[in-house]
Amino acid sequence: MTTTTAQTFLLPDVGEGLTEADIVTWRVAVGDTVTVNQIIVDIETAKSVVELPSPYAGKVVELLATEGEVVAVGSPIIAIRTADAQVAAPADPAEGEAGGPEPKLLVGYGARDAGHSRRRRGTAPSGAAAPAVTPPAAPGRDKPRAKPPVRKLAKVLGVDLATVEPTGPDGTVVRADVLRASEPMATPGGRPASADPASAPAVAIGSETRIPIKGVRKHTAAAMVASAFTAPHVTEFVTVDVTKTLELRELVQRRREFRDTKLTPLAFVARAYLRALARIPMATARWDEAAQEIVVPAGINLGFAVATPRGLMVPNIKNAHTLGLLDLAGAINELAATARAGKTTPEAMAGGSTTITNVGVFGIDTGTPILNPGETAILAVGAIRRQPWVVEDAAGERIEPRSILQLALSFDHRVLDGAEGSQVLADTAALLAEPALAVL
Repeated sequence: MTTTTAQTFLLPDVGEGLTEADIVTWRVAVGDTVTVNQIIVDIETAKSVVELPSPYAGKVVELLATEGEVVAVGSPIIAIRTADAQVAAPADPAEGEAGGPEPKLLVGYGARDAGHSRRRRGTAPSGAAAPAVTPPAAPGRDKPRAKPPVRKLAKVLGVDLATVEPTGPDGTVVRADVLRASEPMATPGGRPASADPASAPAVAIGSETRIPIKGVRKHTAAAMVASAFTAPHVTEFVTVDVTKTLELRELVQRRREFRDTKLTPLAFVARAYLRALARIPMATARWDEAAQEIVVPAGINLGFAVATPRGLMVPNIKNAHTLGLLDLAGAINELAATARAGKTTPEAMAGGSTTITNVGVFGIDTGTPILNPGETAILAVGAIRRQPWVVEDAAGERIEPRSILQLALSFDHRVLDGAEGSQVLADTAALLAEPALAVL
């Protein structure tokens, strides 16, 4: 005879060493039936939003935490009534023991229902609504054609491939199609709508409004204060003519292998910065106060500051120095789209070596960026503007309209001397002014 047991799921440590998290959205309600690894709740840690899968199969008995509540790691968040037979035999042995009190699951990587629509923060789960399931394809409908990496990206961004308009050869869905489908719709004013408008607090003009400081914004504030008052910042600036780089971009974008990849000037800046860092690897080091050591990493994990509805995030591209322009451009596009969709994993936020912040997308010329804690350098990229510029060649000097960019490099003066910091910035600018120098 099969017996039933009420299992309590404790909020796990998601691998960041954090002590608490916010309950953002419950995906299930009391009375719902859940399966092993079904996403049951979104939590917001100090770094990102993480989807928690259920370690049990059964019926939800009670939600032990409410949306918006801050819960300590190890506290109970949900009770699920399970059948002993189900607990003893999880669907996939690789998923770990589903019946123990401390399930060994890789948090945030459980199986996800492709047709599930995420509920906005602040809305209560419906009384008997189970997670939405995409209806089976109509008879005769072809399965969308896409390569495995593109299918993986669609799954991460929550994009249904069946709804994507393919632009690849023979009706194949390519990476650019998925990224385009994941972008929020534009508002009448031309700006993208927030990916999660309910997460942004409404502020009424003319009245006092109090907004709780928590989650990503709380972590960012603490990190920036610690960085500003720990590392002695130095910021240097350079203005560079990037006309030749933009001409190269137009040439490269027309190549067949780049047809499916959105190639932005930021990819060229990143390539130039990585080349400059290779000459001055100390710029990717970190200051270890406890050990009284400067630690120079074996590779470069290049971070990008991304503005999201939940605050600033800095995910990074692992071993970016090993990527060519095509792969680097694709990785930048995926990183930004994943962050704006709220799908950035804690692993993507960890282990950064240095950061690029692109303030130019907001029409800003330059700024004095604050270091991402633990890093030695951060590069701010301004807007590219057409300006009169003095051009010098064998015929002499003349003034021409050129494409001008301002760069700012902040660095930790404990690790980098002024000459080294200046060299990183100068080398980056030189490669953008004369991209042909990259062949040297």
